[in-house]
Amino acid sequence: MIDIHRKEECCGCNACGDVCPKNAIRFITDEEGIWYPEVNHDTCINCGLCERVCPVIHADELKHNDYEKPLCFAAENKNIEVVFDSTSGGLFSALADYMYKQGGYVGGAVFNDDFSVSHFISNDKKDLPRLRSSKYVQSNAEGLYRKVQDLLKNGERVLVCGTPCQMSALRAYLGRDYENLIILDFICLGINSPLVWKRFLDSFEERYGSPVVYTKAKSKEYGWRNLTKKVILADGRVIFETRDVCKFTKGYIGTHLYTRPSCYECRFKGFPRIADISLADFWGIENYNSDLEKNLGTSLVMINSEKGKAYFENIKPRINFIPMEFESILSGNPALVKPLSRINNDREGFFRDIKTMPFGDVVEKYSRNDKPALKRRIKNVIKSSLRKVKGALRFMRLIARTTRLHLPALYNTLKYSGIKNLIHGKGIIFGSYCSVNIAKSAVLEIDGLLIVGAKSRFPTSHLETRLNVDKGGKLTVKGNWTFGYGSCIEVHSKANLIIHGKKFLNCGTNIGATIVCCEKIEIGHDVEIGRNVTIRDNNGGHYINRQGYRNSRPVIIGNKVWLCESCVIMSGVKIGDSAIVGAKSFVIQSVPANCMVSGHPAKIIDRNVLWKY
Repeated sequence: MIDIHRKEECCGCNACGDVCPKNAIRFITDEEGIWYPEVNHDTCINCGLCERVCPVIHADELKHNDYEKPLCFAAENKNIEVVFDSTSGGLFSALADYMYKQGGYVGGAVFNDDFSVSHFISNDKKDLPRLRSSKYVQSNAEGLYRKVQDLLKNGERVLVCGTPCQMSALRAYLGRDYENLIILDFICLGINSPLVWKRFLDSFEERYGSPVVYTKAKSKEYGWRNLTKKVILADGRVIFETRDVCKFTKGYIGTHLYTRPSCYECRFKGFPRIADISLADFWGIENYNSDLEKNLGTSLVMINSEKGKAYFENIKPRINFIPMEFESILSGNPALVKPLSRINNDREGFFRDIKTMPFGDVVEKYSRNDKPALKRRIKNVIKSSLRKVKGALRFMRLIARTTRLHLPALYNTLKYSGIKNLIHGKGIIFGSYCSVNIAKSAVLEIDGLLIVGAKSRFPTSHLETRLNVDKGGKLTVKGNWTFGYGSCIEVHSKANLIIHGKKFLNCGTNIGATIVCCEKIEIGHDVEIGRNVTIRDNNGGHYINRQGYRNSRPVIIGNKVWLCESCVIMSGVKIGDSAIVGAKSFVIQSVPANCMVSGHPAKIIDRNVLWKY
């Protein structure tokens, strides 16, 4: 019977529970939120089936396949909607689509209503969006092995995807290969504790006062490389957290403290792979093929068996792909051959504190308590110092390039910023061709770096950028922002122009932008503004004989909005997060989030649109 002496010896695959003829095995969750099998000795008949299907016990004998070294490809789904909704390049969806087309079943990990994760299998293509994308938390696979075996025995075609240990367990459970079965796995860094995952999701309600209703790993809206976690709250707010911000990602990658203990001694690394086909992110694709590098995700595909090769041939019309040398996949995927390392050994302290401390605080605490080797600490200090020096040099070059060492531009830069602010990377840098009129009583609140009159692409161009802030007017910039060359920015008396600037993306106006603020204009984070865009909250003091008419009304532009070339945003308009305003559109009515509008006047032409800069 199964008898776990060390937690490192159990991968939590749940296969032993499925195979037990007396249902004598149940799974008990420990103080870390991780489950382990517990045998009821009163009903156990010592048949040995649980040990027979244990992938950890039989790892060495299970680890065989047709190819010692896989056939490798870099690939992406031709359907860009699928790519946006996938963790990498959408290859799982292409493989699943072909199985559905044959009337077969597809299985994989899905989120449940409470955001726990379990394995699910069906022949309904409508389930594909649930199966798509990585979950980064351990999946409960109870019942999966029994279900797959029953389907195969009934002659059904089946494609199933899981962690390497789960798919090894499936091999062991079935006891033989089936021609009507395709097994997929992926390069796995480690599987995380469901308890920690729940605490992370709960932290959003603690921070924002509203529970999570949707979550997506590696949202493509800020680019694949940012590893952005997207969360939607019950009140409709959308939260994006990149790898540098998201505490769950930081803890997972940076501390390795809350993965399952067996991941530190994973026996399913290296080659040959057990699955027919293995999938992963193709890190480093930019070094081999620029056509597949869109920062939307590229899949690494490893073909490990003849059956996997034949199946892959069938999906080639659905994908863009190029063959890759085996050696090209190794440098970007160390988890392919090496188990998870123990960066921080105070696991007991972490799981004690996770139950009482705010999630972000406990991750930060144990990130700080990480005690790497002296050599690595010295190396990190040197790297940090070099980054600061390089940053200071880049900033000095930025000032020199923007002002072109033009004396009036340097004078205005120092006048409105001060040396102290500039040293700390804050303030206003004026270009060499700027007309500046800022009243003495105007209020400037610059918490970031504002560039007025960025350098033209044309070195001999004298296109002027104009900034006017009248008496009593207020310009607030929170984060980095650029008023491109040829822009005209007017903040009138008692008006307030608020710009939230960069959160994740470099952003600002392009050539020829016009902003006329007489009351209030607020521009959110990461807004992209094309050429010759106009934003105004007023009608220039002209009045019309219509009831309710007002000369000015506030304009609110949400986060990550794309304002395309020559569009005009008029007074009273509110534009929701991640919306797109088409070129030359005239916007006089509010635009919902994630909508695309176009026309004169602008009308909604598409909804639920996602876009990446």
